[in-house]
Amino acid sequence: MPIKILMPALSPTMTEGNIAKWLKNEGDKIVPGEVIAEIETDKATMEVEAVDEGVLAKIIIPQGTDNVPVNSLIALLLEEGEDTSALDNINIETTAAKVVEIVVEEKISNVNVEKTLAEHSASPKASRIFASPLAKRLAAIENIDLSSIMGSGPHGRIIKKDLLQLPAKLDKNVARNEIEYKAVANNNIRKIIAKRLLESKQTIPHFYLSIECNMDKLLEIREDINKYFAVDKSVRISVNDFIILAVAKALKEVPAANASWEEEAIRYYNNIDVSVAVAIDNGLITPIIRNANQKDLVTLSAEMKDLAKRARENKLKPEEFQGGSFSISNLGMYGIKSFSAIINPPQSCILAVGASSKRPVVTHDQIKIATIMDVTLSSDHRVVDGAVGAEFLASFKKFIESPALLLI
Repeated sequence: MPIKILMPALSPTMTEGNIAKWLKNEGDKIVPGEVIAEIETDKATMEVEAVDEGVLAKIIIPQGTDNVPVNSLIALLLEEGEDTSALDNINIETTAAKVVEIVVEEKISNVNVEKTLAEHSASPKASRIFASPLAKRLAAIENIDLSSIMGSGPHGRIIKKDLLQLPAKLDKNVARNEIEYKAVANNNIRKIIAKRLLESKQTIPHFYLSIECNMDKLLEIREDINKYFAVDKSVRISVNDFIILAVAKALKEVPAANASWEEEAIRYYNNIDVSVAVAIDNGLITPIIRNANQKDLVTLSAEMKDLAKRARENKLKPEEFQGGSFSISNLGMYGIKSFSAIINPPQSCILAVGASSKRPVVTHDQIKIATIMDVTLSSDHRVVDGAVGAEFLASFKKFIESPALLLI
C-alpha cells in the first residue's frame, strides 16, 4: 500500500508552511533518515527527513508552493515490491490510506518510546539501526556503537539528543586538571596599578572621543628617515615616536588639555611631559618624556628606547615614571584596531592608539585605499570638555597627516 507523506507540523503553533525545495525527484529511492525536502515556516527553513524506506513515486505538491496546510498530502512513497500501478487505487483527496508523518528531530515531543519500540520490534525491519544522519555522523566521529543505544525519536529512531546523553563516551578525550587554579601573590607594582585604576574609574568622569588619521605621508617620511640612518643601527624611528611628538605638539597648541583636576583649582601645566605606557613582567609602567615638544624626533626616539629598556629591567628612577601631564597607550603593535584607555590620575587625558590598516576612503568623491589609524581620547570631563577634546584631536590629526610640521 503506498505511503502518504503529509505536510509535517514543525512547531506546536504551525498550521501551514511552504514547500521551499524538494531534494529528491520522483523515482528516487528513499532510506530512513534521508533529507527529502526543505520546508519554510514562519520562523525558519527546516530540513525534513524520511522515516520509512521506499521509492518516491509521486510529488503531489511541487516546490515553491506556499501556504500548504499541515497534514495535507504532499507526496506518495511506494514500498518494496510495489509498482506505480498501486497508485491507481489511491484517492489523493482522502486520508484513508496509511499515513507516515515526517518530522524534524528537534521539534519532536511527547513520543511514547515504549509503544514505538514494541511496534518496531514486531516489524521485519527491526534488525536495522534507525538513526538520524546527524546522529550517525556524531557516532562515527566519537566511535560510538549505535546498536547499544535506545532511540527516543519516532519509531525508536536514534537522534542527536540520545548521543549527547552519553557524557562518558563523548568526553573520553577530555582530561580535567584536578588542580582548579594556581594563586600568584600580587606584587607591589600590581597592587599600585589596581589601586590607581580603580580610583580612576570610580572617581573620574570619563568620556571618549575617536578620530581616524591617514598615515600614508607619515609612513613615507619614516621610511626616508630610516633609510638615511641605515648605517647607524642605533637610530630607527618608530611610528610611536611620531605619535609622541604629535601629542606634544598638539598639547602646545591646545594647552587646555595639558591639565589635571584638584578640588580647589584646575592645574594647567606649563611643561609638556608625556607618559608612555610600557608593558613589563609585573604589569604596566609609564615612563615620561619630559619637555617632549622641545625635542627633535631622533632625540625623542633614543630617549624613549632607553626608558623602555630600563623599565623592563626595573631600573627606572622614581622621577622617570612618576608625574607626567598626559599619557599615551599604544596597542597597535598587538593588532588592536581601537580601544578606550583608563585615565592615569591625576592626569586628565590619555590617548589610546590602535593598529594602522589599509582601508577604502573617499577623497574628492573618489574611493581610494589609504592606511588609517584609529585613536581614542579618554578625558576627565571635570577638566576637559568635548570642545577641548575635539580641538586636541584635530591638532593631533594635523600633525600626523602632515608630519613635515613635526620637523619644524
